[in-house]
Amino acid sequence: MKIGIVCAGYEELRPFIPIIENCIVTERAGLEFHEGFINGVSVTALFSGVCKVNAAIASQILIDIFGADIIINSGTAGGMNPELEIFDTVISTEVCYHDVLPANLMDFHPKMKSPFFKANDELIKLSLIAASKTDTRGKTFAGRMVTGESFITDEGRERINRLFAPLSVDMETAGIAHVCHVNSIPFVAIRCITDTARHSGVENFEKNCGEASAIAVDITVALIKELSLNQNDIY
Repeated sequence: MKIGIVCAGYEELRPFIPIIENCIVTERAGLEFHEGFINGVSVTALFSGVCKVNAAIASQILIDIFGADIIINSGTAGGMNPELEIFDTVISTEVCYHDVLPANLMDFHPKMKSPFFKANDELIKLSLIAASKTDTRGKTFAGRMVTGESFITDEGRERINRLFAPLSVDMETAGIAHVCHVNSIPFVAIRCITDTARHSGVENFEKNCGEASAIAVDITVALIKELSLNQNDIY
């Protein structure tokens, strides 16, 4: 089992770096891949940079060069469902783009039956178990995430909620899920909320990103421990 961990920014990656044992850093396509072990499990972690394409590039390299056979997206997100509060965590059950025509995915490659990329059922289950064993400030939810190229504040929120009814929104997850789908790689995203409709804007993201990133890392590390005990159930 080799796990690839994709974060969007350095703030989301930073808590991983001290806990990756025997870490070797390799540069590919201008990205730094941190390869080593967490809880005795082989991992390669990086921050891809913001946006769908950067995340997709990083994910394909993890699969092709580093042999990742599971990918976890760990990081932060904006809360879209009004039940979510800052520092709650969302585990992806399915992911879609909010700024790509569904027909582009259904009529052309990869010719999907719907525009939603499904997370791996066992990874969802183990992520929820991991979250229940982790001391966090917020609650944990499992549900739909959506991804697009822009940071969502009040503008655009109503449209996205009306069309997709997501729990959270971000700028990378669907790109990662897309790559995992076409490569048949099990995938899950673990994202902690930094901003909501009541506490919106880049300033709230910046204020809460560090703590939210640490929560996502703690749950991801707990998931890796669960995977070390249940890896035969994933494939």
